[in-house]
Amino acid sequence: MGDSNLQDIEIKGYYPGVVGKITELHAVYYNENWGLDVTFETQVGGELSEFIRQFDGNRDGLWIAVKKGEFAGAIAIDGVDAFGEGARLRWFIVDPRYQGSGIGRNLIMQALAFCRQKGFPKVYLWTFKGLEDARRLYETVGFRLGEESQIAQWGQNIHEQKYELQIADIEKGRPTGG
Repeated sequence: MGDSNLQDIEIKGYYPGVVGKITELHAVYYNENWGLDVTFETQVGGELSEFIRQFDGNRDGLWIAVKKGEFAGAIAIDGVDAFGEGARLRWFIVDPRYQGSGIGRNLIMQALAFCRQKGFPKVYLWTFKGLEDARRLYETVGFRLGEESQIAQWGQNIHEQKYELQIADIEKGRPTGG
């Protein structure tokens, strides 16, 4: 499924049209694989648009993986409450054609390096039970399950999960490899 050659991957920031590409990939992937409805797409599109509108490079980050000129994946750090609840890892997705290639790991490591550089004490993300490949990656880089709840959202009943990572744990040499 994946292409293990990361040499032809370019990591860049925002570029015109990328909000639509990130939203579309989320909408299609999560509808086809999990049955999420239009409310998921509109939430992703709306929140991502607002994030870009309010983007502040001193606290926020956006990394886009491009392979041979094509959008391949994305990740963002929303640092608006980085010194409160924590920096929020958001919109992490890799095109299914490139899953398993190392692009996801590359993106998450870029995001965590940004958080370390900015001195953020904690990073968290929201996901749902069943995304096993993503969960393994999160745990490999140091995230731990913090809370869970069953909710009705996006046309489904989902087992929502919050994963958290203390940046100090990475710096002390806790699990980050794999």
